Amino acid sequence: MSDLPKAYDPSLVEEKWQSRWIEEGCFKADPASEKPAYSVVIPPPNVTGVLHLGHVLNNTIQDILVRRARQKGYEALWLPGTDHAGIATQVRVEKDLKQTTGQSRHDLGREAFLEKVWEWKEKHGGIIINQLHKLGCSCDWDRERFTMDEEYTKAVGQVFIELFKEGLIYRGRRMVNWCPVSLTALSDEEVIMTEQKSKLYTVLYKLEDGSGALHVATTRPETIMADVAVAVNPKDPRYAHLIGKKRHASAQPHPHPYHRR
Repeated sequence: MSDLPKAYDPSLVEEKWQSRWIEEGCFKADPASEKPAYSVVIPPPNVTGVLHLGHVLNNTIQDILVRRARQKGYEALWLPGTDHAGIATQVRVEKDLKQTTGQSRHDLGREAFLEKVWEWKEKHGGIIINQLHKLGCSCDWDRERFTMDEEYTKAVGQVFIELFKEGLIYRGRRMVNWCPVSLTALSDEEVIMTEQKSKLYTVLYKLEDGSGALHVATTRPETIMADVAVAVNPKDPRYAHLIGKKRHASAQPHPHPYHRR
């Protein structure tokens, strides 16, 4: 028996055990299993770069939970995948294109630029998946998904249609967070927040029964006229006496009751 090395060498351990786990199908989930189901979907990392310590922490916690579920007798599925992050990826590819060739996406044209984006995805998406392997993540790797996969896209579209028909989501009247550079709408997560000096206004809501008042602080007093209710924590003794009370008519033309939150 050889002596144990004085220092831990991951290269001697990671590849060996991860390959063995995958070859023996240790992490495959059986949809026909009679065991209680337990599933976790990796919040897909963007293909614009590589994993950082935040990803490592997040995935370590998920791995612990999934492995524990397997040991407790659950049919556990940990679904791996990566996200296209369309706008962020486009920006990264455009920057790389400009630095390496001096061209823009308009110089290449739509089809040629899309090919460049897919090349970027194959390169960086592969790096991320390889990193997850190196971490020893116990995913069902046969189910790996990318958010632009054809079947995945169809499934997402179908779900959105069903939710819309059920009235659970709606199409807004306006686009928000418009980017004049990318010429598209951005999510709040893509917006660069900037701090601004402002004023904090305190609004006094008198109660209809004359038993007191509630002070509400806001930086947007213009929204006060649209208020319909104030939510309070029923377990907080400071606000328990407000539950079911109404605002005084002078505070709003149509007073509404306070609601539990």
